[in-house]
Amino acid sequence: MDFSNLNRGLWDVFVWGGIIALLLLSANIMTRKIAVIRKSLMPVAALAGFILLALRAAGILRIPQGLLEMVTYHGIAIGFIALSLRTTKGETGGLFAFKSGALIVSTYLVQAIIGLTISVLLYYTIMPRLFPASGILLPMAYGQGPGQANNVGSTYESLGFAGGRSFGLSLAAAGYLTACLVGIWSTHRILRRRGVRRTEPQYVPGSVMTEAFQEANEVPLSESLDRLSIQIALISVSYLITYLITLGLTAGITALVPGASKTLSPLFWGFNFITGSLVGMGARGVLGQLRKSGLMTRQYQNNYLLNRISGLAFDLMIVAGIASIDISDLQGLLLPFLLMAFAGAIVTYVYLKYVIPRMTPDFADESFVAMYGMLTGTISSGILPLRQIDPEFKTPAADQLVIGSGTGILFGAPILIMISLAPNSMGMLLFTIFLCLIYLAALVWFMIIRKEKTGKRKA
Repeated sequence: MDFSNLNRGLWDVFVWGGIIALLLLSANIMTRKIAVIRKSLMPVAALAGFILLALRAAGILRIPQGLLEMVTYHGIAIGFIALSLRTTKGETGGLFAFKSGALIVSTYLVQAIIGLTISVLLYYTIMPRLFPASGILLPMAYGQGPGQANNVGSTYESLGFAGGRSFGLSLAAAGYLTACLVGIWSTHRILRRRGVRRTEPQYVPGSVMTEAFQEANEVPLSESLDRLSIQIALISVSYLITYLITLGLTAGITALVPGASKTLSPLFWGFNFITGSLVGMGARGVLGQLRKSGLMTRQYQNNYLLNRISGLAFDLMIVAGIASIDISDLQGLLLPFLLMAFAGAIVTYVYLKYVIPRMTPDFADESFVAMYGMLTGTISSGILPLRQIDPEFKTPAADQLVIGSGTGILFGAPILIMISLAPNSMGMLLFTIFLCLIYLAALVWFMIIRKEKTGKRKA
């Protein structure tokens, strides 16, 4: 075997991986030392992604596009599987968890409605060559981030949307900027209203909540198999099962319904992170039952390490997703990009300002800054402004993000159907908008109207 630099397959992943790691460290130093960047509340991974994007556009770094796409694609799946494997205590479950998930998914629907409305109007007026279903990339980019923007954009590219992947990733990048700018403005207003002096965000090691490194009955550190190896093994086996399930489903669709294979198969592969999340939840349930039955005496999952692995996966996914944007693909798509970026930011703001005070009146400010940051960026761009007004997480706003993301998977399942229907025909696209409106009305009723009617009846 050739061990020299001529063997690109041997060295490329590690060379480019080291460069991405160097950019992450550099972005972290810039965030800590440069006041303007620190006050922008921009996530470190997003800053590193923009730096790499600029270096690629200038021709300074020629990192392979395929490698960036691979990291983006697998990063979101590995991150969600790691989160799904975590053990839960259930303190903030029940109705709170389901309403939090409904809030997240209902915001996706609002973004989908405005995005599709813009793309349909442009298609019928001044841009007849625009892919009419392109507007559904707005919730994928703003609500779900670069991972899903990449997956759905790539799927739509295979269905005829030229530049769809870069269009979705560009919207995701615009979402980060929106989350940062609105986060700064909102926290300034809230702190001024409360008469509190603004402080710089304190960077705390660990996830949103403080976790124990070792809980009762966990595999001890003295075990011959390292605890981190066990977590990686659980994730890897879950991802292998995810691959086999997806392979079986797509092969079955191709055999039974060949005509639908072209549309459905890319969706199953594109949304493999949802299948992976379900597999992770199933694995967590099986391990829990084995412990209850006494057949297994140790707890093999470690929440601290699983959170660290998911954090690494999401950081790499964000860097690679932003850096993989091909600016040339946006030629001819600048108008829909700008309209959707601005409209998405405004409509998301107005919708959350309406729903959140009615849903969580006791911590409306905290819930708004956290949810807006997450629903235009990622969970980190929601946590950073939240720490400005609730530094010790005394309100359940942080729990709302984490737990709502889990239950949101259940509420978000119908959106997969809408994504598959939208590009088929104009009739199906209009039907998709109608379904979004109906589902949105149902979720709003579940979150606030039902509560208000119950309150009036008791009064």
